[in-house]
Amino acid sequence: MKSNTGKRYMAEFKRDAVAWALSSEKTFTGLARDLGGSPERLLGWVRQAKIDRGESPAGALTTVEREELVRLRRKVREQEATIDVLGEATAFVAQNKTR
Repeated sequence: MKSNTGKRYMAEFKRDAVAWALSSEKTFTGLARDLGGSPERLLGWVRQAKIDRGESPAGALTTVEREELVRLRRKVREQEATIDVLGEATAFVAQNKTR
């Protein structure tokens, strides 16, 4: 069930596993066993696929929205770090100017 990195699953594999899960009469446990993974992970993929197709409760984030949220949070952290550095640099320059 894993990609070559051992930590992440390839998108194509996930897509195929979801399609199989939605078309099969097997249980998630049986399917996950056949795929070599956990039923919880497979169920999560199926839930996310349904959200991405618009078959979700209000407020559920699509994969694209989740990726955008992660990107924006990373950008905010980077900008906060930059602001901190600039604040320290400004204080240093101001302190040295008064001497």
